[in-house]
Amino acid sequence: MCFDVETMLDRIERTEIPKPKVAVKQMVQGSCLVLIEASIFAASVLLTILGLPLFVFLLLAGWDLSLLFAQLGNLADHYASAPPWDRLSFSRALQLAFIGLVGGLTLVRLPTFLRRLAARLEKEMPHD
Repeated sequence: MCFDVETMLDRIERTEIPKPKVAVKQMVQGSCLVLIEASIFAASVLLTILGLPLFVFLLLAGWDLSLLFAQLGNLADHYASAPPWDRLSFSRALQLAFIGLVGGLTLVRLPTFLRRLAARLEKEMPHD
């Protein structure tokens, strides 16, 4: 009499499941590409936002640097003579404006960045 009984679970235990090959090199290359592109995007947004006030003030001063620095000196004198709560309010308003401008410009430029990144990833590392 044969007592050798094979069930479905016995077959599963004996079968060898092929392990998927992980392309580590492509994964690292893709990650580096994404990090480089994202840092370029972030730097360009920040430099644009930081350069925008300079452009506006130069435009208002008629591209005259002596007038621009005279106005900045006037602003610095008013800031130094202001009460502490006004200085704090002004600082917070500047911070809020900076964060709002950075966030707004990032949201406006994000779809273009994502399309460019997807095209670059597809071109650099085509998948199978």
